[in-house]
Amino acid sequence: MKKLAWLIVSPLLASPLFAADLMQVYRDAQDNDPTFATARATLDAGREKSPQARAGLLPSLTLSGNTVWNENELSAHNGPTIAKPHYNSNGYQLTLSQPLFRWQNWVSYDQSKLQVAQAEANFVQARQDLILRVSQAYFDVVYAVENLKAVGANKTAIAQQLESAKKNFEVGTATITDTHEAQARYDLAIAQEIAAESDYEIRQRALQAIIGKEPGPLATTRKDAELSPPQPNDMKQWVAAAEKDSITVQVQQANADIAAREVDKQRAGHYPTVDLVANQGYSKNYASTFGVYDTDFKNVGVQVNIPLFQGGLTVSRQREAAANRGAAQSALETARRGAALSAQQYYLGVTNGLAQVRALKAALVSSQSALESNKLGYEVGVRINIDVLNAENQVYVTRRDLAKATLDTLMSQLRLKAATGSLGEDDVAQINALLAPSTAQ
Repeated sequence: MKKLAWLIVSPLLASPLFAADLMQVYRDAQDNDPTFATARATLDAGREKSPQARAGLLPSLTLSGNTVWNENELSAHNGPTIAKPHYNSNGYQLTLSQPLFRWQNWVSYDQSKLQVAQAEANFVQARQDLILRVSQAYFDVVYAVENLKAVGANKTAIAQQLESAKKNFEVGTATITDTHEAQARYDLAIAQEIAAESDYEIRQRALQAIIGKEPGPLATTRKDAELSPPQPNDMKQWVAAAEKDSITVQVQQANADIAAREVDKQRAGHYPTVDLVANQGYSKNYASTFGVYDTDFKNVGVQVNIPLFQGGLTVSRQREAAANRGAAQSALETARRGAALSAQQYYLGVTNGLAQVRALKAALVSSQSALESNKLGYEVGVRINIDVLNAENQVYVTRRDLAKATLDTLMSQLRLKAATGSLGEDDVAQINALLAPSTAQ
């Protein structure tokens, strides 16, 4: 088991090994994450809504043709057959149609602009989600490594205490109870190490699923890294920004606008349509007087259609569109409230996280001082072995908790920016600047 632990931890202990930082991992995810690739393709598809709707305002040109074999029999009324013409008639027609007034087409064109904006917003949301997913997976691996280091160091210290307790018992300066306590702690440390190794492997695989390859060593947070409070340091301003600029709010706002225009579009079903229509063509046919004859034709005109009654279909569609508009407005309000709640939660996550980091830094200093005091007391006989073990365990637990609090605070910072729709690569770069240099020591 010791060998396995060393193989897992050693990539972060060897020197020098190049460690991937958060920005590099994010770049890999941009290239290899299938979820982000799906969002990119969906954006390309969404952008086609505009040219499709524009086509309803532009002229259309169609060419049609036909050829027909005819077998006819001509005769006088109740008289003999005069002729049995057999012939092939054919022709073609080129038709140009230009909409002059089709209000629903103009509304559809306005809707398409909103649909493209919605597709763009959805892609921004996908990019923000990628940053959050990559950062969370990255920090999970970093924490798993820190946890494995702490567990390994704890096991090593307990092993030393166990060896010391055994020797002291042999020479009669300690009781068998000290040995049993140290052995119990050592067995527990082995179980904790197994769990930590398993967690590390799981976190590695989760990050690999995003970036499409083995993560390798990762840069960790610097010990001297200073976390900054939110700017501005006012929760109300963050809530106001979230209610206005959250990507979810933007998407729902576009959806509400589309639904409102759908009402106008369905109302246009009562309006007349006006089209300019031009035809040019040729036909070959048969007439009893002239035999087979050719016809070339050209015409141009204005075609007006006035809907009178469609069985109540148009009115029903209007009611449906109005109901959908109401649903979209409610969804927009839900999005605003959800964005406000997220901003409040993550703002408090950052501020409380900063306070927790400061407290744990102080606790780590105190725990290390307590450990040194207990070691000294054990040497002079005023402390027993269990006191030293407890003090050592407190140091490792505090160090691990400090790492987790730091990483959780960084994630809350990213999620707070995402709640206001402002999360981008600059924020990844700022977090990246808090990580250790490019070589893992």
